[in-house]
Amino acid sequence: AEGLHFGYWRKGDELLHGVSFTAGCGETAGIIGPNGSGKTTMGKIIAGLLCPSAGDIFMDGKKMKSRDLQKNALFVMQESEFQFYTNSVMNELRYGHKDTPGFQEDVERLLKKVGMWECRNRHPFALSGGQMQRVAIARALITHPSVIFADEPTGNLDAVSAETVAKMLTLAASKYQQTIVMVTHDRQMAEYADRILTITDGNVTGGVGV
Repeated sequence: AEGLHFGYWRKGDELLHGVSFTAGCGETAGIIGPNGSGKTTMGKIIAGLLCPSAGDIFMDGKKMKSRDLQKNALFVMQESEFQFYTNSVMNELRYGHKDTPGFQEDVERLLKKVGMWECRNRHPFALSGGQMQRVAIARALITHPSVIFADEPTGNLDAVSAETVAKMLTLAASKYQQTIVMVTHDRQMAEYADRILTITDGNVTGGVGV
């Protein structure tokens, strides 16, 4: 990401002020910062859901348009319920995929990993907030996009579940050479990242490995 600027309102009232950072294939990047600092907005730009007023996103050296980013990056909302489309946990992971025996094994493995296998036939809206979040993460992982931007992926989880999800994200990065970008307020979760970016008031104010 190079020089990202963005404002929701009138010209001159920006939320992002030239944010730049790099994350490689197989890496997990942690983004920390106070509420309202622009972290989620940056994720939506990376996933092609918003267009920056200035600046560019590159993948493998290629400048990406929003429609290209939508094909290669996945944004996992903190409010998981807004990303469910089917009538069961199992079908959420199946959605948009060819239902082969190998894929079914992956679905079962992931749901067991996040502790949701026993809830596989339940409607997503019948789950607790933490359970919804675990399903959303499992669905993102089974899709294997080049980039996963997870907005507070452990925010509604207990300590054990949060650690499981953080480990799964970092393992996916290394195993499938994905780039995982994880927004978090939890410094302990940020320790799982290969690099950490701190954003304050729309500006990069610090980082480790950036």
